[in-house]
Amino acid sequence: MRTEQEMMNLILDVAVNDERIRAVGMNGSRTNPNVPKDVFQDYDIVYIVHDLLSFIEDKQWIDRFGSRIIMQKPEEMKLIPPELDGKFPYLMLFADGNRIDLTLCPFEQKDNWNSDDKLAVVLLDKDNCLPRLPAPTDEDYWVKRPPAKLFADCCNEFWWVSTYVAKGLWRQEMLYAQDHLNVAVRPMLIQMLEWQVGIRTDFSLSTGKSGKYLEKHLSRESWHELMSTFPDATYEGVWRALFAMGDLFRRTAQDVANRLNYEYPLEDDQRVTAYLKHVRHLAPDADQ
Repeated sequence: MRTEQEMMNLILDVAVNDERIRAVGMNGSRTNPNVPKDVFQDYDIVYIVHDLLSFIEDKQWIDRFGSRIIMQKPEEMKLIPPELDGKFPYLMLFADGNRIDLTLCPFEQKDNWNSDDKLAVVLLDKDNCLPRLPAPTDEDYWVKRPPAKLFADCCNEFWWVSTYVAKGLWRQEMLYAQDHLNVAVRPMLIQMLEWQVGIRTDFSLSTGKSGKYLEKHLSRESWHELMSTFPDATYEGVWRALFAMGDLFRRTAQDVANRLNYEYPLEDDQRVTAYLKHVRHLAPDADQ
């Protein structure tokens, strides 16, 4: 596997030797001093270029970065609607395990090449044309103190969609039940846990994408309880996971509410929990 220094040298050498590339920036985890380094970190690179179309039309120019396992070009995909306003990314996983997420940015957009991301550094500026950037910080990704309405909405969404999970389980519709459990209910639980961590740390850190650093900040009890919300592929397992979610959400949300002087919707919780228990034991052929 090529070392970090070898990869950085390669990234800069390509830029130095191509007159169309006028500047190079980097953002992402490699610019974040709070993220431990490991072999799976991407190189999130931006080339500020003239004549962007000439790069896109040349199918071989990226081969200079090495042999690839797979590549994705999101702006050319039907599955992922274009959303980068003229920028063009190449997501590349190489045979040696390194990965570069390389975005071409038109020179005309140089003044906001990093899309205001504070985790950004300039690696090369041939024309001294890029704006000065402060030292990189992940403060934009810190857990934010929720307003009362957002807290209430999170509680409402958790308990409301829990009833969909129960309906799917009673109907023996595993995919439907799992989808609502993991796509709607679980994110509300993770959000509440993140707020709890935010309160305990004075809202001064990030829990990472998908809450990947949560384990570092939760008690062992809470972490094990969170792990118990991931069900096996049985209906009884999903039922157990759903009620484990409810127990953890209730305790966490009540703690958050107490610390922020908000009101936890305990009556909604009690009514929905009773409903879930009723549906769990409802006969398969029930008509009411």
